[in-house]
Amino acid sequence: MLPLHDLLDAEVLIESGFVSGRLDLGLYPDDLDGWSRALDVLAAGGDVRWPNDDRSPEIRVRALDREHETPTVHVEDVARSGISVSIPLCLEDGWIDDQRKRLRLVRREWPSEVLKTSPGAYEWRR
Repeated sequence: MLPLHDLLDAEVLIESGFVSGRLDLGLYPDDLDGWSRALDVLAAGGDVRWPNDDRSPEIRVRALDREHETPTVHVEDVARSGISVSIPLCLEDGWIDDQRKRLRLVRREWPSEVLKTSPGAYEWRR
């Protein structure tokens, strides 16, 4: 199926004074739309889960964790490694705007191999 060719290999890097880890992800173009919506929710003070389609791994961000009084990220890789980690964050002002800039760069540089011509119809780019 053609849509499965437009995958982007990505990784999540987690580092703190206590834990460090790396998690490989395969992203679809629609995952970027989901991250864009997640940034909108975070900007409004809400919590997010991404990708939001019951895939593993999963990243959840709490805009304000009451226990730590900071945002907290929870990364869970149940299907492959069975590992999960939660880390309180100290985010600088403008973090969401920086994420939006990075998202635009990824969209611009995405090595798309197929073109969606109509719902459910694809063709190879030439």
